[in-house]
Amino acid sequence: MKLITVGFLLVFIGILVILAGIFSMAYQAWKTGGVEKPEGGVRGGGVVMIGPIPIIFGTDIGALELVMILAIVLMVIAALLLILPLRML
Repeated sequence: MKLITVGFLLVFIGILVILAGIFSMAYQAWKTGGVEKPEGGVRGGGVVMIGPIPIIFGTDIGALELVMILAIVLMVIAALLLILPLRML
């Protein structure tokens, strides 16, 4: 498979993910009548990847656990891309 085909495929998958998110938000708004239920607090977290090294931050333990799993997956993907040569050209 050529590299340009992979690029177009990734863009197409990205567009599908964005559309799925829009439809999911619209369905949720339709289901609840457009009124959001107030929750007790805001949870969040994030990963900043500098090369294969992650910097992890978050607001609570639950968010940090999810972000750590994401960081491990991203580190494995980065290691595979660095170790394995790309034979798509």
